[in-house]
Amino acid sequence: MANPDLARIVAEHDEEMPSRSLSPRWEQALWIAGLLIALLVLKQVFFPFAKGSQYYLIMFLAVTLPLVFLAYGRGHTPPWWDWVLAALAFVVGAYPLFGGFDEFLNRQGQLSTLDVIAGAVLLVLILEACRRTTGWVLPVVCLAFIAYAYYGGFLPPAWAISHSGVDFPQIINGFFNDASGFYGTPLDVAATYIVLFTIYGAVLNASGAGKFFVDISFAAFRKSRTAPGRTAATAGFLLGTVSGSGTATTVSLGAVTWPMLQKAGYPKENAGGLLAASGIGAILSPPTLGAAAFIIAEYLQVSYLEVLIWAIIPTLLYYLGIALAVEADARRFGARPVDVDAPRFWDVLKLGWYHFLSLGIIIVFLALDIPVYKAVVYATGVAALFALINHRRDWLRLIADALSIGVRSAFPVIAVCAAAGVVTSTITKTGLGQALAGSLVDLASLLTSEPVVVLMLTAVLAAVAVSVLGLAVPVTASFIISWVVIGPALITLGVEPAETAMFIFYYAVLSEVTPPTALAAVAAAALTGGDVMKTMWQTWKYTLPAFLVPLAFVLTDAGAALLLRGPLLDSVWAFGASALGVAALAVLTGGWLFGPARWPERILCVPAALFLLYLQPLTIAIGAGFLVVAVAVHLVTRGRVRDAA
Repeated sequence: MANPDLARIVAEHDEEMPSRSLSPRWEQALWIAGLLIALLVLKQVFFPFAKGSQYYLIMFLAVTLPLVFLAYGRGHTPPWWDWVLAALAFVVGAYPLFGGFDEFLNRQGQLSTLDVIAGAVLLVLILEACRRTTGWVLPVVCLAFIAYAYYGGFLPPAWAISHSGVDFPQIINGFFNDASGFYGTPLDVAATYIVLFTIYGAVLNASGAGKFFVDISFAAFRKSRTAPGRTAATAGFLLGTVSGSGTATTVSLGAVTWPMLQKAGYPKENAGGLLAASGIGAILSPPTLGAAAFIIAEYLQVSYLEVLIWAIIPTLLYYLGIALAVEADARRFGARPVDVDAPRFWDVLKLGWYHFLSLGIIIVFLALDIPVYKAVVYATGVAALFALINHRRDWLRLIADALSIGVRSAFPVIAVCAAAGVVTSTITKTGLGQALAGSLVDLASLLTSEPVVVLMLTAVLAAVAVSVLGLAVPVTASFIISWVVIGPALITLGVEPAETAMFIFYYAVLSEVTPPTALAAVAAAALTGGDVMKTMWQTWKYTLPAFLVPLAFVLTDAGAALLLRGPLLDSVWAFGASALGVAALAVLTGGWLFGPARWPERILCVPAALFLLYLQPLTIAIGAGFLVVAVAVHLVTRGRVRDAA
């Protein structure tokens, strides 16, 4: 993102804090460090350390954590205390390797005094790194969990969340020398998958894929009144494959499509809502889902390809909602066709078709049971080779830059994943997850004893809880915390783990477009100059189907069909019913059917959508009936208006 104004907007409104704008000398030093770490990560893929995964994770954290203190902070030059913190981070991070790795593991549960000191210092440094990269909220959450672990024994025994208490050495043991702590699944995913995908995105972007995706979106729709909106949605989906950040995708997308939307007559708030919704949609969509998707695969012990398959129908429904909203908006405020100075579609495709190959390679290799971390490396290699087409002279430097940038862009996720070990370890040792899950179910049961209604209320409460949590912490942390706290509540009520995980994943991501802190919408408003709150509500309008569709995953057994789990015929009718539900929601929020939709038919679309998304034959029939009545009312009242005119 070369434009400094765009970089500033992303820095101000992304869920991750801005990194330092370093002087050339320090930038070069950090560039070299990032490149060396990238080589370490690639080495682990093909020649893993003989001592196992935890050995690699300790080494990985020991070399990445110090760089966070140099890359994030105030000023253009790291002050002396940041160098002290970086050196200390390396010493305590690599501490388990200094005195003998096997001996350190053998002391599990009985750490020496020096072990406890090293672990406590590492804890403080991880929380500080997390604060620098994502803000205060997650470190405060972690401190609250630590306090709960230590002081839980003082809570009234009658409370569901009371426990016997954990002493400080055992708390540090859980963080420092246990599979659920710093070196647990979240950091494993960050060091094994996420960093490889950030490298892939950087290499793909360096090959010119980002520009190609925008160009082909412009060329595909060319001149019509709905073309600007369609172009923005399509380009957002494609750009997400090289970004990974909803806010960054929103701003990059807006830089090239906002002028076109403005010429077409889009109000600033509508345009901002469309840009934010399109930018976030890419994180929800295969083949490069958000970081939490890799954690889903690890937690459920399934292949990443399965998670991609689960996301196909929800992605189609998400973009169906955006497409219908685009069609309605273009007609409602009279969008104008815009002449786009773009080559013909086939000419653009002929010149850059190869950019799609690396994306296809990931899917093909996953289908061939090649591990995802190898598949993405092969795809990165293909993207790097194709970069030769446009960058013959400076190719080596370009690829080296991409490797270093890819590693550095993963620093915030690495800090979050290490800090997440505090939460998961505390919940494991105290049983807090089951206690809170039971409390959530009990809260729903206070209102009714009917099992179906209890599940509905629990799902709604869970959706609200995940969304609220996501307002304060990054998506990855939101998913991890919600999975261990809220996930058991839904699973206890009979929801399958796959449906539960995808439910939590979608609401964690959608928190980025949830008022009042919808970060992607705020960034879009900064770009278009629109009113922030109005832009948020326009974004919410575009994404409303995505907020309701995940409920369909968990409310009935047929929800599995939306994740392509089960017979194909079941998935077809579930998709058809859900698509009608999304269409009803589009009428409600867009105010358009075959013409301007008035409140009677819009109100009728509310029960239509809710019944259609509860995937049972009777409710689908009732929902379809409401939708038919809404259409009939619309046609009759529209005819009367025409006659009166």
